[in-house]
Amino acid sequence: MQRIAIIGGTGMTGECAVDRALEKGLEIRLLYRTEATVPERFKSKVELVKGDATKYEDVQRLIKGVDGVAVILGTRNKLEATTELSRGTENLIKAMKEAKLSKFSIVMSSFLLRPLDEVPSVFRRLNEEHQRMLDLTKASGLEYIAILPPHIADEPLSAYTVVHDEAPGRLVSKYDLGKFIIDSLDQPEHYGKVCGIAKAPKS
Repeated sequence: MQRIAIIGGTGMTGECAVDRALEKGLEIRLLYRTEATVPERFKSKVELVKGDATKYEDVQRLIKGVDGVAVILGTRNKLEATTELSRGTENLIKAMKEAKLSKFSIVMSSFLLRPLDEVPSVFRRLNEEHQRMLDLTKASGLEYIAILPPHIADEPLSAYTVVHDEAPGRLVSKYDLGKFIIDSLDQPEHYGKVCGIAKAPKS
């Protein structure tokens, strides 16, 4: 993996993923909507591609010539009903198949690993959208890494645990999550898997 595209690289977790990719020496194509959201430190280090994940042609342009894609689509703390995230996911999968790309990591929420009656009502609509994203991802036939984090905390990089199809804890550092989003693209043991991630318990 030498060249990647990142969708959602200007949010809290997305910035950590971009930083990790830069640390690894990867070439990055970063999708952005407005330049004001792009951190100054990225502007000379990444290739900026103006566009919107809900527009198919923008996603096509973004992934041209890359080896893999990292998706950290968020709602910037808006919890009302939306289909923007699943539309972006659908566009990406279609564009990747057309470009004969197979590897992408994509972030949703660990609420998907819990029974619906355990999901707080305020998160139900967003959870439904995350479920649509997960269904599309699983049906894609691509080498996806579906990452379902719990509460994302502004805590330092630490050790973290990843397990398949369950939630290993209730909190993860945004830096650990950003690291896994990028590193997992080169970790075949996580391809085609739903990954729960959390801060590793103290031994």
